[in-house]
Amino acid sequence: MIERLRQRLLDRSHPVRIHLIGVAGSGMSGLARMLLEMGHRVSGCDRVTSDETESLQSSGLVFSSPHSAEAVADAEIVIYSSAIRESNVALAAARANGAFCLRRADCLAAILNGKKGIVVAGTHGKTTTSSMTTHLLREGRLRPCHYVGAEIPVLGANAHWNEESEYLVAEGDESDGTLVNYLPEHSIMLNIEAEHLDFYRDLDHIKEVFHRLARQTRGRIFYCGVDAGARDVGSQYPNSVSYGWNDTDYTASDVTEMRGRTLFTVKYRGEELGRVELGIPGRHNVLNALVAVAVALELGCSFAAITSGLASFAGARRRFETKYLSPSYRIVDDYGHHPTEIAATLQTARSLNPKRLVVLFQPHRYTRTQLLQEDFGKVLQAADKVYVADVYPASETPIEGISGQTIVDAMRRHGPVETCFLPNLCLAHHTVGNDLRPGDLLVTLGAGNVHEAGTKIARDLAMMEDLQRNVENPVCWAIYEPMRKHTTLGVGGDAQYWIEPDSYANMRGVVNFFKDRNIPVHVIGRGSNLIVRNGGIRGAVVHPSGGAFEELRAEGTRIMAGAGIRLKKLASFASANGIAGFEWMDGIPGQVGGSLRMNAGAMGEDMWQRLVSVTCLDEDGEIREHAREEMTEAEYRSMPDLYRNFVMGAVFKGEAGDPAEIEARMEASRTRRKATQPLEPSAGCTFMNPPEAPAGKLIDELGLKGLRHGGAMISPVHANFIVNTGGANAENVTELIDVIRRTVQEERGIALRTEVQAIGDREAQF
Repeated sequence: MIERLRQRLLDRSHPVRIHLIGVAGSGMSGLARMLLEMGHRVSGCDRVTSDETESLQSSGLVFSSPHSAEAVADAEIVIYSSAIRESNVALAAARANGAFCLRRADCLAAILNGKKGIVVAGTHGKTTTSSMTTHLLREGRLRPCHYVGAEIPVLGANAHWNEESEYLVAEGDESDGTLVNYLPEHSIMLNIEAEHLDFYRDLDHIKEVFHRLARQTRGRIFYCGVDAGARDVGSQYPNSVSYGWNDTDYTASDVTEMRGRTLFTVKYRGEELGRVELGIPGRHNVLNALVAVAVALELGCSFAAITSGLASFAGARRRFETKYLSPSYRIVDDYGHHPTEIAATLQTARSLNPKRLVVLFQPHRYTRTQLLQEDFGKVLQAADKVYVADVYPASETPIEGISGQTIVDAMRRHGPVETCFLPNLCLAHHTVGNDLRPGDLLVTLGAGNVHEAGTKIARDLAMMEDLQRNVENPVCWAIYEPMRKHTTLGVGGDAQYWIEPDSYANMRGVVNFFKDRNIPVHVIGRGSNLIVRNGGIRGAVVHPSGGAFEELRAEGTRIMAGAGIRLKKLASFASANGIAGFEWMDGIPGQVGGSLRMNAGAMGEDMWQRLVSVTCLDEDGEIREHAREEMTEAEYRSMPDLYRNFVMGAVFKGEAGDPAEIEARMEASRTRRKATQPLEPSAGCTFMNPPEAPAGKLIDELGLKGLRHGGAMISPVHANFIVNTGGANAENVTELIDVIRRTVQEERGIALRTEVQAIGDREAQF
């Protein structure tokens, strides 16, 4: 059962309709978050709402309260928490409907078994240890998925799925024997005590479950040598690693507790690895931290990164001049450019108790950088993160081998602080500004022109915080957001302002806010059929996300869909509801909003043919619904009425059909598509098909398949696709487009028109 479930859950090409009963609980909400991030269609119900359910709704969860049979009507898989009784109305209905019903732990095990799982098990301490372990692996750049039993601020959420990551750190619940379902790479046994005796016969019965977990662990078994139960089980296996106060593989000694923080020394088999500072109090947490250290080291993380992770798990112009101050951010500029000055500046900054002290440092003069590099490397350890610009020469001649990288190298020799060289100061504010989080104190430091970067960040932070005060509800936002993360092609510069409204009211508020200030506005969905130029997008990029924009419901053969709904999801929804006519959408990578604007189509159908009405934020700033009959006739890959109006949602019409037959047609289409279209990232078809012949056929006949520019290539599978083979930028793609157009024009006399749209500037203008 677990293996079959694992295959279904990890198959991203076939999202599953899943419902969680008791979703407001910390364990269930974490599972819901992971399933949403995996791409499934997730709903949940509970007796009450919570901050977590509200947060999950913005991520796509369809939530209802109280429990009801209606909530599980179309669910394929129903997951319930241990607190749910068999008499629960939703669970009873799910079983009657024939849904696949299983416990939370069974679902988690299925997910974990598809990764290199790290299971944290024990009677107590699981949440702290699993969150610490996740945090240390993040600091060690392993980017693990995680599932913990409570909200942990340092992790951002109680669960996170990363498709690309090898590892998943998860709490394993021993209360009901489901530990036996896990097939982990590594396991952690914190303690084994006589607990949950409503399920277990006695302590020996509990140990049997832990023995089963140990036998199923492929890699290391980390057990606490201080705990008799864990020692009794763990010590019996040759692949085990012990930790504790003494006579263990990893030991913690010389423990010093001081005002909410704890210092201790880590040793491995008697050899001292270093002294660490833990950001939370308690000797018991020293043991939790020690096993997290052991896991991180065994997985290849540096001790420096681990040290940093443990510590963080908790007047006159240009003289400490505050450039910007709000409840969330402070930006300070300081002229300090000598190690002694820098040390004093950072000490003052620390006295303000920021959540994170971020520094953008510009070395001053090549000679000073060369002579004092070691001192700079030491004093900058007082920050949490340091970006280093290139040297401000102050009329000096460059010295070979001396640059901002010199300071970065020195810092890495002297401590764990994360550091990065930003050679182009003109764009440094993009990287630094995008990294800032609420509670940060940013110090621009140096005697050159580094203060200009702080001034730009202050300007744009002020704009975004002003936006928050002018919309009905808070919106997610960022400054200098990399657009390569938000396009299917995976290229592009940064967006000056990135905003994610989740309601019609907020969408209207956001767009009108920027228009009132004469700031350009672009609305972007999934970013298919889109090339963002290397210079990025000046102004606001609005990404409708969650909430109203993820609404999807059916009334008879009509479907109401938010602008953020992916066409693939719409096609699956139609199929599940026995509505035919949407099968062709399964192969279109875009979302409803953008696909309407471009009148996307395939298999002889397009968006216009299925459209009943569309709700738009019109160019005058008002929200209106437009019936299809009121609109200008759509064109090939174009709906003229939507070029100035922003789509919020739409109603589409279909026909009644047999779900099995619909799904069969969709599966046949998927099979054809997999065989005829590339798997690499692309923006979809590059060119519209001219009357003379399909664009792909023309390009193929001219022998252009496989042609490369940088990381961009004309697909050998389908010549009308340009794919990103890794590391491509927008210029590589547009160069290939130019080559194709020129060659087809010269050889065949045909002028190709692009289906993809290029936006943004060639060079950054903000």
